Amino acid sequence: MLLVFARSSLSRQFLLISFPVLLAGMLVIGYLIGNQVEENVAESMGGVSGLYVDSFVAPHVQSLLTAQELSEAEQRALGKLLTETQLGKRIVAFKVWRRDGRILYSADASQIGKFFPLGEGLTEALAGRVHSEISKLSAEENALEVRKFSRLVETYVPIHAAGVGKVIAVAEFYQPVDEVMHASAAAQRESWLVVGVTTLVMFLLLFVLVRRGSQTIEHQRRELHEKISQLIALNSQNELLHDRVRRAAASTTALNETYLRRISADLHDGPGQDLGFALMRFETVTEELFNFPASVDGPGFADETLRPIRAAIASALADLRLICNGLQLPELEPLTLGEIAARAVRDFESKTGVKVAVRTGELGRVASLPVKIALYRLLQEALANGFRHAGGKGQRVELKLEGARLEVVIGDNGPGFDPQAAVREGQLGLRGMRERVEVLGGTFGTLSRSTQGTVIRVSLPLVVPEMKYD
Repeated sequence: MLLVFARSSLSRQFLLISFPVLLAGMLVIGYLIGNQVEENVAESMGGVSGLYVDSFVAPHVQSLLTAQELSEAEQRALGKLLTETQLGKRIVAFKVWRRDGRILYSADASQIGKFFPLGEGLTEALAGRVHSEISKLSAEENALEVRKFSRLVETYVPIHAAGVGKVIAVAEFYQPVDEVMHASAAAQRESWLVVGVTTLVMFLLLFVLVRRGSQTIEHQRRELHEKISQLIALNSQNELLHDRVRRAAASTTALNETYLRRISADLHDGPGQDLGFALMRFETVTEELFNFPASVDGPGFADETLRPIRAAIASALADLRLICNGLQLPELEPLTLGEIAARAVRDFESKTGVKVAVRTGELGRVASLPVKIALYRLLQEALANGFRHAGGKGQRVELKLEGARLEVVIGDNGPGFDPQAAVREGQLGLRGMRERVEVLGGTFGTLSRSTQGTVIRVSLPLVVPEMKYD
């Protein structure tokens, strides 16, 4: 039920919630108004009847100003008053109370002379006020009335001494509630009608407003749902494209190193071999010229002309070999990450003579080839930068695994530098290392201080999917 309600439109939810609330409110208002009308009608009836009673009854009880009891003649006069006048037709019970709570007269002769506690109505009447209410006849004095009626309009009227104004007794009489109920029912019907019409008009106006708002929200919700669906589709496409880019980048890293290895091999086997052969032949010719007689000026010609050419060819050959060595990577695929780091550090130490502190944990063998290539090139470039700018002071390398990622820290104790300035100046080393790491889905960060040197922190995924080419 709650699920069905939650899936309903706002206008339907408003209808289901507000209608019972408004209906209950209308009924409560009608009930409260009916009760108030009952009280007001009872007070009105009591006030009118009180004046009537005071006018007809008071002359027959004036002896109470000095006496404590009513005479038999006064009691018979009161009895005739109730049976032979219009007052008796409107009253079903009548009593006269003395100030101390004793009944001096009652239609039920058995109650005459009895004392009862002073109730609220009797107390107010003794104070000079008319008290009227709808009674449920639950008091001890109502034993006779409760046999015939369930409710009566109970009224207490003070009786004053003529010319003095003192309350000498209290008249209590009971009237049927028919007139009160009739007036109450009419008032309830009128109140329910007014409240119902007003509530219905308000409800319809609110429903129209809520309906329009609900339709607007539903329309916007559908549009938003469509846009979210489009966004999800675009996001899926972007994820797919991003994955393909990463795969392509990883494959490009491996392919690039393959091409570099091929270029290195081609340079070594092509121009390198030719230069080597030319240098060998050139040395042979130079030796023969040195052996010519002095008249031919062979040694002088060889020393002045051919020796610089030989030096240039030897220098070009050396540079070509250095280029080939720099381009060509060792076979990294069968090596572990720890062995790759050790190889890169060993090559660096053999070229520079600088010792590097290396610390590696248990790294295992599971790593993609692009990650291994990136690690080797990263160590090459970072150690070379540390040697170039920090003089190789305090160079260190640390490798460890964090879940499925390789964490690399490369540092030195040099003078440091400003990383932001290096970026603005377009330093290719830092930018190349960052791009090489980020293209594989890794993170690259630098921290450099004049008193603590430079630290490069790199995080790389161990496994990078590669594109498959047929």
